[in-house]
Amino acid sequence: MIYYLNEYFSFLEGVSRPGFLSIRGAAACAIAFVISLLVGPKLIAILTALKAGQPIRQASEVHKLAELHGKKVGTPTMGGVMIVGSSLVATLLCARPDNPYIVACCFVMVALSLLGFADDFLKVKKKTSEGVHGRVKLLVQGVVALIALCFLYFFPESVARTPVAEMVAQVSVPFYGTIDLGWWIIPFGVIVIIGASNAVNLTDGLDGLASGCTITSAMAYAVIAYIAGDACLASPEVLNVPQHPMVGELTVFAMSLVGACMGFLWFNCHPARVFMGDTGSLALGGALGALAVCTCQELLLVVIGGVFVLEAGSVMMQVAFFKVTKRMYGEGRRIFRMAPIHHHFELGGCKETQVIVRFWMVSLILAMLGLCLLKFC
Repeated sequence: MIYYLNEYFSFLEGVSRPGFLSIRGAAACAIAFVISLLVGPKLIAILTALKAGQPIRQASEVHKLAELHGKKVGTPTMGGVMIVGSSLVATLLCARPDNPYIVACCFVMVALSLLGFADDFLKVKKKTSEGVHGRVKLLVQGVVALIALCFLYFFPESVARTPVAEMVAQVSVPFYGTIDLGWWIIPFGVIVIIGASNAVNLTDGLDGLASGCTITSAMAYAVIAYIAGDACLASPEVLNVPQHPMVGELTVFAMSLVGACMGFLWFNCHPARVFMGDTGSLALGGALGALAVCTCQELLLVVIGGVFVLEAGSVMMQVAFFKVTKRMYGEGRRIFRMAPIHHHFELGGCKETQVIVRFWMVSLILAMLGLCLLKFC
């Protein structure tokens, strides 16, 4: 809306003004933040009245962790509605809704949020930590990612002027250059989005951990999107990154995520008054994965979202090591006290707030490192 208002008044005045992308990005961040602050208390009250409390695993499942998290019983979940809703409104107000990259990212975010909502609803209804079956969840994530990738890859050239497929099919490799994957970008992009979605989901285990780390990652991709949409900054003489004039709009989307997560963190910081649940975590991870694919910086997501990678990697390592040792010795052994790795530090004696803030610091450092590596892509 703001973009078209600018175009309208420019036409009336007979002057040509740029789309002030940076201002619209800042506006999207502020709007999403304010909406979250305004909606938050009412949403929390509604969820509490509906008794939509987050099911906490019993001591038989998580042993000592049940004692540490015992006070969280009854805290309402599904707070991700606040994040997705405020981000979507801010994006529609400040970005071009006809932009294919905006459409794809918003679709992934909303679709995965609906999947997460179904998962949270089943957990609350059954009063257990089991919701949508894992295989069903992976299948839906794959279908959503596939639709988004096909939409971008086969987007009409006449509409975008510069072929979207030529941009999306490229993958930047640090210290090497750009590789054109062609149609192989579709399965590769699907894997990236699924992986990112599940990684953020695994990170969402402590108050404010996932939302805080998402803020730093989304800010990094806002900068990357701005650069990729600017022909001068993305030129071989400056940063030499894949460039498409329409990618810049993703700055607005990324900043709306920043604002939405900041607003949610207002209520989610320790001690949390609300949890995002899978409604928020699956959507945020999918959104970050979609941003990485659209900006051709999928590999940088491993660095920028390094905390998410560490969390997911710790789970995979724990499961694999347990299965291997069980076959070898007849008894499964563990690398970590508990996975994901933030619980390992908790059980090691660190306070929840210490783990959260330290992970935030690591996330910020990795985000800055990822931006530095952009020069070498």
